[in-house]
Amino acid sequence: MTMTSPAFSHDAMMPRRYTAEGDDLSPPLSWTGVPDGARSLALIVEDIDIPIPRFLLKSWVHWVVYDIPPERRGFPEGVPRSAAVAGGGTQGRTSWLRPGWGGPNPVGGAHRYVFKLFALDCILAVAPRSASKSKLLSLMQGHVLASAELTGRYEKQGR
Repeated sequence: MTMTSPAFSHDAMMPRRYTAEGDDLSPPLSWTGVPDGARSLALIVEDIDIPIPRFLLKSWVHWVVYDIPPERRGFPEGVPRSAAVAGGGTQGRTSWLRPGWGGPNPVGGAHRYVFKLFALDCILAVAPRSASKSKLLSLMQGHVLASAELTGRYEKQGR
């Protein structure tokens, strides 16, 4: 599978529009190559460069979406922050303890934001309030048919 965004290239800077300093909209995403046999897709977006000693975390989760229909080929810009996604999918709990995209707002320089898409041979059917990154990864074990990654970078610009 491959995943791209018309808003930024892999490993390139993300536009401010998609960050907490900007409009805080989820970026548009597209994917191809979903394998036959996929029953759902799951998307996890995380900042892998948070200052670990300060927060005692390995990453900061910016977006969790699961039970995405395998026929779906992406998300438009600005998916609303509600549990249900128009056209299919459910948004789970982020590090802000709520559903929906939470844009980059990095501390200490440029950070990498990794968008990971998984094709699954099952439907997860978990309640949105309990659908955290760790819960989804646990439920997905042994069910991943394929995956794709897209990385964006962002460094705080100031106001």
